[in-house]
Amino acid sequence: MQAVSIHIVDVANGVVATGMRVEIARLDDTNGSGTWTDIVAGTVGRNGVVDGIEGRERLFDIGVYELRLHVADYYGARGTVLPQPAFMEVQTFRFGIADLSQHYHLPVKLTPWGLSCFRGAA
Repeated sequence: MQAVSIHIVDVANGVVATGMRVEIARLDDTNGSGTWTDIVAGTVGRNGVVDGIEGRERLFDIGVYELRLHVADYYGARGTVLPQPAFMEVQTFRFGIADLSQHYHLPVKLTPWGLSCFRGAA
């Protein structure tokens, strides 16, 4: 079973966020270090799903993760004029995986000014 899937929609323009760069990092709290390790990166495909995490179940284990969305780069590439610095440069959503037998689907709806992310059903 695929542990994590991500689907991103640009609700400001009524399209999927094709081309947005996305990264996932895992918290390594060994000895209280609290360091983040990048585990996978990809971009949003034409179907709105983040490419690069399919078939990568072994990368995910029980623990804490960060989803990093490169919002300003995405809107800049679309030609959206943003203030400098942008209100949302890289937006981070922290989530936990507690049960590897379950699927964690993260649907994201965003604009240059805000976003909604939750655990959905895939």
